[in-house]
Amino acid sequence: MVIDFSASWCGPCKFMEPVLNGMAAKFTEVQFVKLDVDELPGNDEKHVMNLKISGDLLDVAQEFGVQVMPTFVLLKKGKEVDRVVGAQKNDLEKKIEKHRDLVAAT
Repeated sequence: MVIDFSASWCGPCKFMEPVLNGMAAKFTEVQFVKLDVDELPGNDEKHVMNLKISGDLLDVAQEFGVQVMPTFVLLKKGKEVDRVVGAQKNDLEKKIEKHRDLVAAT
């Protein structure tokens, strides 16, 4: 699984949107999840990557140590196996390729 931590105000995040759509089409066995940290907090529970998440998505970003948008976290069974910070499309594609078997079908 690849989690895309982004924000609505983030120019590089907007640049990466079509790139991620292309990667999702290429790596069909990998699940891509976008978490916009600007989403309003709520008391409802969110189910993301089979983890029960309560509260603000900004808290989730903090749990993962995300300080820069965009940040892409590659997970296998809820555990981080790699990450890419910034709009580094080539690095992201290489890391997805490298961990393809790990991040597929999380």
